[in-house]
Order: sequence, then structure tokens, then C-alpha cells
Amino acid sequence: MHDKYQVMKLDLIPQIKHADSNNFFLLCGPCAIEGEDMAMRIAEKVVSITDKLGIPYVFKGSFKKANRSRVDSFTGIGDEKALKILRKVSETFKVPTVTDIHEIADAYKAAEYVDVLQIPAFLVRQTDLVVAAASTGKVVNLKKGQFMSPESMKHAVQKVIDSNNQQVMVTDRGTMFGYQDMIVDFRGIPTMKQYAPVVLDVTHSLQQPNQSSGVTGGRPEMIETIARAGIATGADGIFIETHFDPANAKSDGANMLHLDYLEKLLTNLVAIRKTVNSL
Repeated sequence: MHDKYQVMKLDLIPQIKHADSNNFFLLCGPCAIEGEDMAMRIAEKVVSITDKLGIPYVFKGSFKKANRSRVDSFTGIGDEKALKILRKVSETFKVPTVTDIHEIADAYKAAEYVDVLQIPAFLVRQTDLVVAAASTGKVVNLKKGQFMSPESMKHAVQKVIDSNNQQVMVTDRGTMFGYQDMIVDFRGIPTMKQYAPVVLDVTHSLQQPNQSSGVTGGRPEMIETIARAGIATGADGIFIETHFDPANAKSDGANMLHLDYLEKLLTNLVAIRKTVNSL
């Protein structure tokens, strides 16, 4: 196994900024940490694939889910328990980890366990939360609000920089198109690359929110289409949620990629990236 941990943890953003002559990087894992066995199983598989393909990898898992449609939706197994699992994944497989935060206190709590703090799209305009994340010194991943233009993300990036933290990236996760659909405006990738490295969140871009059941839907059959377009238009990184049993995942199963399909997808994306780099 290649030890990517030190490179990604200590020099994440400089490496990403030079990704135009190398491979894309990958943020990937389950939507939520459901338990230690599932997290380790997914991490082991993704690490084996990314090592083979030479893709810098960050394991993704939410230690808790706060943006829920219904009060009875799954929110987590306990903050400290889930964060300790994220730390174990990092230590076992020598990869950095990313988790999302929802409150100021979460920033300082999660920073003790993970390498990248992610600001959810719904909360990216919350200045106090962004500043709290930046003040930890961790890499900050800002998800573009579904209601925001690509151009407006420069202000969110500037909040991190003004908080004496240069380690910031932006993730596009689609834009609301009516009440129950998302679209990706690929013009936003080169636009936001003027401000920070850009990640395309493929699986969340295919969500179908606000369903009458209170459970978000999705279009996972379009994952490869969106991912290919993201690489072709210059995304520095790709974000994919995956699970070995999406139908029974406790969160976002409707738009996750089955773990069995990940290697083929990433193999195709590496080929596209090599072609783009050769132009």
C-alpha cells in the first residue's frame, strides 16, 4: 500500500493545485458511519482500488446527519463513536479522512479526529461555522449551496483565507432545478477554479430531494455520465458516496454507487483524465 497519508494530510491543497498534470483525487465513502465493520470494509476496498489506479484518496463518512427530512430519519450512531471509527480508518489504511460539521462546536470536536472539515451546502453561508472550521487549521471543504451561483463561492473561500487558513477547496453538488431535481452547470467548474481547487460531488448532484415520502430519491444510473463530464471539464477531485448494499444504507441509499461498480468507473475516469492532460 502506498502511504498517501502524509502527502494528503500535510500538503493537501498544494498537491491539489498541481493536479492538472497528475491524477484527480477522490473523496469517497459511505454517506454516514453506520458502524465500524461497514466503514472498514468500504475503506479497504476503496484503498485497494485507488492504490492500483494511483488516485490520491480521502475517506469520507459523516459522523452524524443533521440535514434530515423527517425527525425519525437516521442521524448517527453517536458522535464520539463515529469519530473514533473515522480515526481508526485513517490509522489503519494510512489515508486522510473528511466529515461534515453542522455547528460551531462540531468543528473543534471533529478536528481532533479527521483531516478535512466539510461545510454542508445548506450551511455554507453561515459565517461563524466557516470561520470555526478554518480556525482549526484543518483543510476546509466548502460545498456550494444548491441556491448559490459559482461566482458567489469566492466569498465563502475568502472567509477561510481571511481566517488565516489557505487550505480550502470547493465542492459542487448541483443546483436546484425546480422543487425535486438537481442539475450540474459544468461552467461552474472552471469558474470556481479561479478561487480554489474544485471537487465535483457526483452522487449528491443526482439527488431528487423533497419527495412526498420524506426520503430523498436519486438517479444513480447517471453517476458515470456526470463523473465523466466533471473530469472532462477540469474538476480537480471527484466526490462519490458508495456502499456495498445501497438499498439498505441508513442514509442516501437512493443515489449512492454500489461498491462493486467503483473500480470500473474510476478506471474510466483515469483514462479520461490522461486524455485531458495530453491535450
